[in-house]
Amino acid sequence: MSEMDDLAAFAVLIEAGSFTLAAQRLGCSKGQLSKRIKFLETSYSVVLLHRTTRRLSLTAAGAALLPQARALITQVERARQALARLQDEVSGAVRITVPVSLGETFFEGLLMEFSQEYPLVQVELELNNGFRDLHRDGFDLAIRSSVGSDERLVAKPLLAMQELTCASPAYLERCGEPTHPMALSEHRCLLNSHYKGREEWLYHQEHQLMRVHVAGPFTSNHYSLLKKGALVGAGIARLPSYMVHAEINDGRLRWLLRDYQTRSSPLYLVHPYEGGLPRRTKVLADYLLGWFERSSTALERL
Repeated sequence: MSEMDDLAAFAVLIEAGSFTLAAQRLGCSKGQLSKRIKFLETSYSVVLLHRTTRRLSLTAAGAALLPQARALITQVERARQALARLQDEVSGAVRITVPVSLGETFFEGLLMEFSQEYPLVQVELELNNGFRDLHRDGFDLAIRSSVGSDERLVAKPLLAMQELTCASPAYLERCGEPTHPMALSEHRCLLNSHYKGREEWLYHQEHQLMRVHVAGPFTSNHYSLLKKGALVGAGIARLPSYMVHAEINDGRLRWLLRDYQTRSSPLYLVHPYEGGLPRRTKVLADYLLGWFERSSTALERL
């Protein structure tokens, strides 16, 4: 036990009025408590108590020490309360890096839903399609399509991202709706320059792989621009499922060729392994996990 512990025990003893009650409160034996008081008296070269069989009374030295001992207990309790408040209060900055189109998709939810529930958390959202070293660059969270073999990172699955073939009702009314992947070669398609071989779209059904040569008036490496092109009727686009479930649900886009599967790739929520996340980081991670779960559920209902 430290000297501070012994001073606190002295204050508890005077408050209790007897060694028996004080020992019960402190969870020790009467003999152990008596040794702690004796240690204080030896350390300060004073007598703190007049002991009789019926009661305890303070000496002048004991009376001088008691307020300091009580103040020590008060300070310790305040420190505990401050730490408890800090643990309960969710505040501070959280840095997260995500692919561009993905961040644009849930950004509105971060602004409205998350920030209203956790107004003291400051989210720094970096939109970047490149790789970022979380430790070196100081990020708390990231969303990635692969996690590699970095043992310093913890990865939680978010969803299996699938590209959906979509077009607006206006485009389909003007140009017709393809009912087979091979018919796409006769349509205006919006191509993603992020992928090599962007002019070849792959589909498969019952273990049959179909390679479709496509072409069109517009190419971009940015999913959001391809989505805008599809919405205004410029052509047919393949877009991530998390980006379009709302537009499909309200009829602004139509999901084409549902019976034919397209490429699917996993997405992970990644954070440095630190033995436990700060609460501000954990609540943001939980929000993102919930957002993607809702997105997947919404797609299943379409």
